[in-house]
Amino acid sequence: MLRHCDFVLVASAVLLSLIGAVMVYSATRVAQLDAGGDPKYFLKRQLLWLVMGLVVMVVVALVDYHWLEQWAYLLYGLVVLSLIAVLTHFGHTSLGAQRWFSVGPLELQPSEFAVLALIVVVSVYCSRQETIFPRNLAVVLVLAGVPILLVYKQPDLGTALIMSVVLTVMIITSGARLRYLVILTVAGVVLLAAAIHFKLIHAYQLGRLNSFLHQNTATSGANYNLAQSILAIGAGGLFGTGIFHGAATNGGFVPAQQTDFIFTAVGEQLGFAGGLLVIALFGVIALRLLRAAQIARDPLGRMLCSGALAMLAFSVFQNVGMTVGLIPIAGIPLPFVSYGGSAMLVFFATVGLVVNVEMRRSTRR
Repeated sequence: MLRHCDFVLVASAVLLSLIGAVMVYSATRVAQLDAGGDPKYFLKRQLLWLVMGLVVMVVVALVDYHWLEQWAYLLYGLVVLSLIAVLTHFGHTSLGAQRWFSVGPLELQPSEFAVLALIVVVSVYCSRQETIFPRNLAVVLVLAGVPILLVYKQPDLGTALIMSVVLTVMIITSGARLRYLVILTVAGVVLLAAAIHFKLIHAYQLGRLNSFLHQNTATSGANYNLAQSILAIGAGGLFGTGIFHGAATNGGFVPAQQTDFIFTAVGEQLGFAGGLLVIALFGVIALRLLRAAQIARDPLGRMLCSGALAMLAFSVFQNVGMTVGLIPIAGIPLPFVSYGGSAMLVFFATVGLVVNVEMRRSTRR
């Protein structure tokens, strides 16, 4: 099986993570020094999560992915319970959102694991169906709807959108008929319009949408993050200002730069060339995931890889797109690059799962 291991996929993910570690350090060191703290505090934690992510990737790759057929619903149930628990007094609140568990010095975000759990449980269920009938779609929608609603409740609209996109791609991959997809699309649009009309969407989320539609009206309030993001990326020019030499990065002008807006650190310090390199690495990963889905030996493997591709591709599009004003701002990390442990573990686990499928494409069950 080792000769079928996708070393290109693994190497691309590791290289992105190393670039991310440098960018996280550059975006946090000055603020840490000014506060009298350790300038390498965030760097050390990010490298720790990277090592843990690599261990998780290897473990997931080595265990035959067909074991998910027996354990998928248990894993799904545990994730749902964690999403419920994080909304209680067990959860940690920060910046108006209740999304984290504190585990000693570390914090875990169950919503990140919910995306992977959604991929697994929908893959297992749909792979057992010879034909997708309306009743099967109803089961899938219930399985997906529970964690999506719990994630949105935190509130975490960005992750809920990613889960919705992943669900749509997996329904298409399962072979559902076109008329069912059309009905689901229309229903989704109607529900979104109703949510906006009846103000079921939080005021700050509507504010972000409004600021996206009126980007040139102001540079304060909801538009401040976007304005600073565009200025930082534009300052990088073709080849950047150089690592540790970005004025916006060193001055801390871009909010949440080590997490949601990490791409601005790339754009300012490495310029257009560096940003293109990062996007190209994501392109390589996406192509390897697509290839894995095409050569998978069974429906389960194909759906797992398709879900992984949807999760990674839309996460990159949403994160990079919001930093340059292509889509509204949403709190989504850039895979492998942004600071954060839960996302790092999940994305490396996803890579391990895809590698698992590839390594077993020619073995017998």
